Amino acid sequence: MSSIIKHTPHVQAPRLPDFRNLGTILRVLLAVNGAVALVALVLASGPRSFVDQLVRMTGFVEPHLIAQLALLYALAPLLARQPYRIGASLVFAITVVTGLAVHLLVLKLLPGVGDTLLKHLLLAIAATALLLAYFHLRARALSPAITEARLQALQARIRPHFLFNSINGVLSLVRKDPRRAEEALHDMADLFRVLMRDNRDLTPLADEVELCRQYLELEKLRLGDRLGVDWNVRSMPADALVPPLVLQPLLENAVYHGIEPSSEPGIVSVNIFLSKGEVHAVLRNPYRASGGSHHSGNKMALDNVRERLALHFDAEASLDSKVLEHAYEVHIRMPYRTESPLKPSADGTRAARAAPRPRKPDGALRVGGAHG
Repeated sequence: MSSIIKHTPHVQAPRLPDFRNLGTILRVLLAVNGAVALVALVLASGPRSFVDQLVRMTGFVEPHLIAQLALLYALAPLLARQPYRIGASLVFAITVVTGLAVHLLVLKLLPGVGDTLLKHLLLAIAATALLLAYFHLRARALSPAITEARLQALQARIRPHFLFNSINGVLSLVRKDPRRAEEALHDMADLFRVLMRDNRDLTPLADEVELCRQYLELEKLRLGDRLGVDWNVRSMPADALVPPLVLQPLLENAVYHGIEPSSEPGIVSVNIFLSKGEVHAVLRNPYRASGGSHHSGNKMALDNVRERLALHFDAEASLDSKVLEHAYEVHIRMPYRTESPLKPSADGTRAARAAPRPRKPDGALRVGGAHG
């Protein structure tokens, strides 16, 4: 399934909603069931009558709704390839066919319910039209220009912190180890080449992890042995597509809030794995209740990443954080996606994506085993 965000350099033509997206499915379920409850309330003469009306209506609506959502889920790739008018016509055809099949099934199981086929089909077609209109208006509200502006603004909050921390790390080496400082400057150039590129599209998880490794190596220049990193990425799906800069600001948080406040060494652990069709990233850092101002800004980066996850994946992704005993944990959940829509460049070809430099074999980070 493609991501929620689409980008073209021209005005975007109307598109059908993504019928495999959890957010789309939930909105359809809530809208239809809410409408059924409202109609039952209008027709009811009292609480008991409301329950009777609701049960009678859901007996037809729910089987039809579930069957149609299942068909739309199965046919979503085919519908996505069609022009909007053809795709919408197919959705209406699926509505009618599903309504006929469900109505005949209900009549066979419950012969005494009466013949209300025409009424049910008209209501189903009206509900389909209203939902398609809603999703069309929602897509216009989340137009590429608005969405991309929000993404760029969110990412712009990350870069200054990254720059200042990296410069501080290099400055600490300029006099005592010029050769290492030169290598660090090369790393900085590679990193900022990635940061300054067009970051609206999803990126392979392997690239994001490599970016994080380079970032933490620069931080280790500044913090020395106080910063230890425990990587557990053996089960990581390297080809999974994720929002760019989804892990780096959280690791920056982990360093600032978990390592800097203490003179004692601390370990930032990164555990990335695939489970039940979802990519999980669990990040932990030391936590001290006496962290003071170092803990006060913790929510800005979390809200930043959480909003970008919602822009790309809607309700299919989440970010949760909690305080454990002497540790702070952030858990990101994302759908496992390996395909993304092609993003045409100005000349109509797909824009090339710059990759970070290969990591040096003598990297400064300690790679540990799996953590719990």
